[in-house]
Amino acid sequence: MGGAQLERPSGARPGVCVRRSFRAHAGDQPRRPPGPIPVPGTMKQESAASNTPPASQSPTPSAQFPRNDGDPQALWIFGYGSLVWRPDFAYSDSRVGFVRGYSRRFWQGDTFHRGSDKMPGRVVTLLEDHEGCTWGVAYQVQGEQVSEALKYLNVREAVLGGYDTKEVTFYPQDSPDQPLKALAYVATPQNPGYLGPAPEEAIATQILACRGFSGHNLEYLLRLADFMQLCGPQAQDEHLAAIVDAVGTMLPCFCPTEQALALV
Repeated sequence: MGGAQLERPSGARPGVCVRRSFRAHAGDQPRRPPGPIPVPGTMKQESAASNTPPASQSPTPSAQFPRNDGDPQALWIFGYGSLVWRPDFAYSDSRVGFVRGYSRRFWQGDTFHRGSDKMPGRVVTLLEDHEGCTWGVAYQVQGEQVSEALKYLNVREAVLGGYDTKEVTFYPQDSPDQPLKALAYVATPQNPGYLGPAPEEAIATQILACRGFSGHNLEYLLRLADFMQLCGPQAQDEHLAAIVDAVGTMLPCFCPTEQALALV
């Protein structure tokens, strides 16, 4: 294929433009926000089976997780990164929506899922921002699903990712007047993998160069941008849009088009 510019679907909002030709080539068509998973493990795990992860550390007994007032055995988990398209744990319900007071930033380093020790990838975390708003998906787990989900996410997000847990207020897209308390995984500057701010062009360069056990860092970026498009024009993320635009500008400089298509 010859075109090197990002292709914007008809009606897509400016800024976050996803290279649709990548997904068409890979057979990965745009999908609706995720629904319940009937059987755990039916989706590809973020951690590679060929690599043995470090021993997990169970959540501390004193940790207080937000519970559904109507069901003390239920818990909502908010995902704003790879969890929006690949939760990989069983859940009872999912809702698209947003949290206020936070902005999403590609400021966390990743040496396992989307990078390596020598070349850490860039993945997202939440930055406290009074004017911020971050879109994602909240998943409800109930009964035995709660402990199974927390055990799995402790390895995926905390042990391998460097994330801590934080309670947030989630506003469902279809009923924002009925907010929910949810658990979110947030990477703070205190964790050893934290990379911090950098120009969007520098972040794009790093994303293009990195790959981990879960795939190329570029796939992570494009899937997240695709999710934001599915949320509609009210969902804005200027930081994400700027990185996608920077990738579209510099990608032809990194490799021929056919090699670029093979990345994702």
